[in-house]
Amino acid sequence: MRSKFKDRRRKIQNNMEDTYLARGAQHINWKRLFFILLGISLFAIVYFSPTWPDAIDPKGKHFALSREGKAALGLFLWAATWWVFEVVPIGITSITIGVIQALFLIRSAKIAFTDFMDPSVWFIIGSIVIGKVFTKTGLTKRLAYRMLILVGEKTSMIYLGSFILTATLTLIMAHTAVAATVFPLLMAIYGLYEQSTKPTKFGKGLFIGMAFVAGAGSIITLLGAARGAVAIGFFRDITGREISFFELTYYMFPLGWIMTFLLWGYIMLMFKPERKSIPGLRERARMLNKGLGGITTNEIITIVVVLATVAILGLRSFIPAFDILNKSAVILVSTILFFVLRILTIDDLEEIPWNIVLLFGGAMSIGFCLWQTGAASWLAIEWLVLLQNASWFVFVMGIAFFVLIMTNFIMNVAAIAISLPVALVIAPYLGVAPEVVLFASLAVAGMPFLLLVGAAPNAIAYESKQFSAGEFFKVGIPASVLLMIILGIFVKFFWPAMGMPVLVQ
Repeated sequence: MRSKFKDRRRKIQNNMEDTYLARGAQHINWKRLFFILLGISLFAIVYFSPTWPDAIDPKGKHFALSREGKAALGLFLWAATWWVFEVVPIGITSITIGVIQALFLIRSAKIAFTDFMDPSVWFIIGSIVIGKVFTKTGLTKRLAYRMLILVGEKTSMIYLGSFILTATLTLIMAHTAVAATVFPLLMAIYGLYEQSTKPTKFGKGLFIGMAFVAGAGSIITLLGAARGAVAIGFFRDITGREISFFELTYYMFPLGWIMTFLLWGYIMLMFKPERKSIPGLRERARMLNKGLGGITTNEIITIVVVLATVAILGLRSFIPAFDILNKSAVILVSTILFFVLRILTIDDLEEIPWNIVLLFGGAMSIGFCLWQTGAASWLAIEWLVLLQNASWFVFVMGIAFFVLIMTNFIMNVAAIAISLPVALVIAPYLGVAPEVVLFASLAVAGMPFLLLVGAAPNAIAYESKQFSAGEFFKVGIPASVLLMIILGIFVKFFWPAMGMPVLVQ
């Protein structure tokens, strides 16, 4: 009897164990586990692989890939895999970048983690704070309601109005600041479309589209991003010719705006809103706008501080005395003033999306890592040397493609700094004018449509929680193809017709 009882109890225990294991297996996300291990494996394969051959530039100079450089390339693949498939929060992937550099002695821990607080990261923090102030003071709702009154009730026109506003602001403001400012406005608009926070096609299109057109608009003037000034500096040092503010705008204006409208059409195709219109939206927006009352003192102070900040940042391109002012320091003055004037409080500071800040800290760290270890230069030379016997058009588009890929993984300033000097050295051998190389590189550097780390607007849009990093990547592939096609048409036809030299006379 006792033996039967033991057997019965053993069966019950075995059944319980089997049930527990089965439940455990159900809870294992095998897809996530696969991509976690894939990222680590790619790093290990590259890191432990035999020494890679030197890259040799057209002048015969050798560029060896050091152990640290090879490790940086492996880490680059690891981070890209985890970022695209979001196996852990994107900020945690960034922390991993710093940790691996320190543990594998790729760079010292002090240098690797200091990059997380690079001035560019502080600029992003300052931009996000401006967006928060707009929301807290009510300026966001005031702007959103007035825009809806203007564009009407059709969701396609709401898309277009939002995108035109974003692109227009990038003509006078850094696209990071624009995205941070427009983001809460779009959240207010989306709140009128959908009461819940669940993702919708309209939400995906609204925020992904904002990120895309912020890049398209930022190429038009030197005020849209720092990459333009850096590239022109390299161009001047190598060729001895100065590109003016207005010359850049002359060639980039049509490309930037054509891309803005084409991206609107693309977003309509990919994310056709669930509803063609929102009946009564215009009247509702009028009532809500009226309910806000007159403009408040805090709103006026915010407008004055932001306009003064934008003016100083803009004047840096025209007045040499202002050029010495660091852009991150300038924008952080506005952050300090908002707290001094008690428009913001400590609670607002705690609401900054640190996941996004960490994302860009990691992007800066891996970018500098590739640069300082020589891995980026090795990559650039290996790629560009393949084009040294190509036709002028293939050469220019090949350079543009390389910059497009690199700018999705590292800051676009670094992508320009890595590729442009090598490209400008090779160009004369093929009879290619340096101007077309410069402008083609700048165009694609401004529009990284694949990864969140490619540009701050991408990461800011992600904060809407309307899409995943993987969805952004998938949508970005056709958008990048579209960009290359339009750029090819400009390089081959439009820019030469506008007077840009493409061949050395």
